[in-house]
Amino acid sequence: MTRVVVVGSGIAGLTAARHAAAAGCEVTVVTKSTVDAAATRYAQGGIAGVMFADDRIADHLADTLAAGAGLSDPAAASVLVSEGPARIRDLVELGVAFDREADGEWVKGLEAAHSYPRVLHAGGDATGAEIERALVAATGGIRVIEHAFLVDVVTSDGRAGGVDVLLDGATTPTRLDADAVVLATGGAGQLYAHTTNPEIATGDGIAAGVRAGAAVQDLEFVQFHPTVLAVGAPFLVSEAVRGEGAVLRDERGARFVLEAHPDGELAPRDVVARAITDAMARQGGRPVLLDATAVHSADADERAAFLARRFPTIDAAMRERGLDWAREPVPVTPAAHYLMGGLVTDLEGRTSVPGLYAAGEVARTGVHGANRLASNSLLEGAVFGARVGAAVARDADAAWPMPRTASSPTAPRSVGTAPLTRLELQRLMWTEVGVQRTGDGLRRAARRLAQAAAPLRTDATVREREDENLRQLAAHVVDAALARTASVGAHTRTDAVDAAQSWEGAA
Repeated sequence: MTRVVVVGSGIAGLTAARHAAAAGCEVTVVTKSTVDAAATRYAQGGIAGVMFADDRIADHLADTLAAGAGLSDPAAASVLVSEGPARIRDLVELGVAFDREADGEWVKGLEAAHSYPRVLHAGGDATGAEIERALVAATGGIRVIEHAFLVDVVTSDGRAGGVDVLLDGATTPTRLDADAVVLATGGAGQLYAHTTNPEIATGDGIAAGVRAGAAVQDLEFVQFHPTVLAVGAPFLVSEAVRGEGAVLRDERGARFVLEAHPDGELAPRDVVARAITDAMARQGGRPVLLDATAVHSADADERAAFLARRFPTIDAAMRERGLDWAREPVPVTPAAHYLMGGLVTDLEGRTSVPGLYAAGEVARTGVHGANRLASNSLLEGAVFGARVGAAVARDADAAWPMPRTASSPTAPRSVGTAPLTRLELQRLMWTEVGVQRTGDGLRRAARRLAQAAAPLRTDATVREREDENLRQLAAHVVDAALARTASVGAHTRTDAVDAAQSWEGAA
């Protein structure tokens, strides 16, 4: 029986675990916090898929490729949109209660860069939480180890053979042997001072994969969500709010995104985030305003009731901050949201290290290219999680098909003359490697990160290991951003010599 360790308990990890178990594997899920505390639970907007008779797979594919700014892998994107409906139906069978109209039909949600309102949501704006609930409830028969921090992927003769983890805050690792390891640890939003990601998003899986020898790609493509509340702790205001008709205004009350794109507030996220950044620069760095005062009804009370019903989680966050968004615009700013790059995989989730798989945000499948289409993230976790779960069973006695010729990034230089706190690293990344970048700024960031490199103690705490993972990953993000000298998608170089796509490392 194939022994599989899945690291991570979001939609990608739990889907991979379920499918591997169904194929006869002995599966253990290890998760950094509690099993239900993955980033999946925070997803508000929904999951995109062709679930209506008047929608087409070809249109979802076209939207995905357009959002990816020409850098998506068409084969991967085709897998995503063609297999997505079946995976959504799987979720329904597990008990995910997507919102329905009075006639029983699913509620259609429109989000940016979609040509059709194909986004399904649950609990208004609690889609991720509902999906996570259903997946956790379906883990019967699968061993789950909570509060297990990934230290490293164990390799022998170049093949993954398990993981070392810290259990319940211990400083001495425990080894879990396996025939296959699936990394589904999510992204790395904690690289930045402003992020929508939970505190657990410290890039542990990507960093461990790189240390094991896996290739990475597209790490320069960090998606910044355009609309995050600028009052109190960062809180994402779903794109679906703009899909319902909310608009963005500068502090003079003028709409400005239409100057950047004819789709205005429903343009791709990278376009809207840049437009907001430029508008904030024109007004001294102060936030712009999200105006929902014309949504649904001209009557403020009716509008307030609608917003509370359609977006209960967001509405509660507004009220906690003393904001009445039904009657007045609210301040918003971009924040780091999603990492399009990661560990390079094939269409079955195989990395360049035999026995090591990746699924979800930790992976670079090629689906998202330079910019992810809204609500394709949950879909990717479901589709490629299922593919990975099936592959680990099939691959047990097969030759590894992924080439090992893909080059991994050079290890960060070990200088160690100037330590860097997490807060300092986050501020550095926000300032120099944020929505807009320059070569000079990226080189400053590279030098500072190199100065902070130092050997990690064998008895380092979880927090210290997280910080080192962030520093290592930050260095790779900076290197990738330096190599791509022109702007494309979510990667904006204000010092680009021309508008053409350019990458010094490309063939």
